[in-house]
Amino acid sequence: MASPAPLVAPREGIAAALKKVVGNDLIAHDFLVGEDSITVRREAIAGVMVLLRDNLDYQQLMEIAGVDYPDRAERFEVVYHLLSVTKNHRLRVRVSTDEATPVPSIVPVWPVAGWLEREVFDMYGVLFAGNPDLRRILTDYGFQGHPQRKDFPLTGYIELRYSEEDKRVVYEPVKLAQDFRNFDFLSPWEGADYVLPGDEKAGGTGEGPGKGAPSPMTAQQVKVADDKAEKKAPPPTPKTTEKAGQTGAGAKVNAKAAKTSRDGASAKRATKVAKTPATTKAEKAPAKPRAPRKPKAGGDA
Repeated sequence: MASPAPLVAPREGIAAALKKVVGNDLIAHDFLVGEDSITVRREAIAGVMVLLRDNLDYQQLMEIAGVDYPDRAERFEVVYHLLSVTKNHRLRVRVSTDEATPVPSIVPVWPVAGWLEREVFDMYGVLFAGNPDLRRILTDYGFQGHPQRKDFPLTGYIELRYSEEDKRVVYEPVKLAQDFRNFDFLSPWEGADYVLPGDEKAGGTGEGPGKGAPSPMTAQQVKVADDKAEKKAPPPTPKTTEKAGQTGAGAKVNAKAAKTSRDGASAKRATKVAKTPATTKAEKAPAKPRAPRKPKAGGDA
């Protein structure tokens, strides 16, 4: 199955060119689903970006994303997406790091990386050494934690509300109004292991409660019914031409339209509706134009 991403032209010899240009800083090169991805040493990321831009024509930095793998020693991956406009080719560059080890910033190579690195820092807590303004960019002031880490709780650590007593916005530890509820998304036709609200009436007079309304037909029964319906002869197709002269395609087609169709339906002439005396009189009488009304004396002009 083709990737839904925009079509990117394959680049011949890119594996050998990457190995030659990046050298010992190249850890791995993967080619999957028509996309090239490389993993490089974290300490060399800035220099590698310069080489890719100047020697392999990857002129644009499109995105920087973070990925969290909690089971790894270096749990975070910083993923850079590069685009070569002249070669119509995309390249994914990866480096790995942990919570305490910073990644060299590539702002001197592409200034747009400043905002993108701030997003990764805000969402994952990855540090970038050399970023001129490494502050949170998506969460609020005083926010605790990093929301896209896999171990970040669904409710967060603190909540924000407006205090009428203090007349300002305050931060407080999260207080759940009720416990988490587990929802059962089984189809009501299949039934659940417990009695759903309203199903207690299915038990009747004292027998065991029902497990949901039964399905009117099984899938096999529906298939058999559909097969039988397909084997039946189709109903006769009525002719839509009431008169032979209505086709407008000539005498040959008019004669063919007047014949009986293959499935047995024949053209039926529309029944003539009897006219009332008033209708007959109105059709025979010529239309008379109505004289314009004369304005009353003394009125406005």
